[in-house]
Amino acid sequence: MAELHPALAGATIDDSVLALRPDYRALLIVVTGVRGGPTDDESDAALARAEVSARARLDGAAPESLPEIASWREAFAGFGVKPRQARSSVEALVRRIDAGLPRIDRLTDLYNAVSVAHLVPVGGENLDRYVGPPRLVRAAGDEPFDTVADGEHVVVSADPGEVVWRDDDGVTCRRWNWRQCVRTRLDPSTGNVLFILDGLHPLTDDDLRAAGDAIVEAVTAGSPDAVVSSRLIGAP
Repeated sequence: MAELHPALAGATIDDSVLALRPDYRALLIVVTGVRGGPTDDESDAALARAEVSARARLDGAAPESLPEIASWREAFAGFGVKPRQARSSVEALVRRIDAGLPRIDRLTDLYNAVSVAHLVPVGGENLDRYVGPPRLVRAAGDEPFDTVADGEHVVVSADPGEVVWRDDDGVTCRRWNWRQCVRTRLDPSTGNVLFILDGLHPLTDDDLRAAGDAIVEAVTAGSPDAVVSSRLIGAP
């Protein structure tokens, strides 16, 4: 591992978030110099393996029956969000396995595959568009969030009390890990990435690190000059 990246050194979780979920931890990983691009055979195969793994784990049961997903339903309820309003990113993905996980671009596909295989919410941020360190906070309600609605680019605000990831320019992900902003999302040209892995009980620190290792292994394959830096923050 390289020296701690500045984006990781300044990363924080607000006390108000830890008061809501004292078991919360985040594994933050910066990987620079990786190969992006469109979906390829490697990323498609990774998603296919994740689909098989998730079907076996569910064995016909509903996604919310899995304790890793149930924990996120409880966390969302803690700041007033019901399942019909928003679901954790990992539940949203698992619910799509029968129809097939989306193929988006190489890096997004690879981290989505790890998210489903390890049942952990994972976000990927374009580090070159990120401004300042990542912070997980309860929103005041006036933070800007750029998104797409009805095919149009719009800027809205997070709800007061909502748990959000943000940087110096605004909200980068609403409702903990529900929806990412347009500004920092990955695309085929991305080569420098901040990955955020969200952990709640029953996931352990070792589980988070295993998922993180899987992401690093996947995205650095074929990128000999890639540099990796990581930091685990949150509950002791």
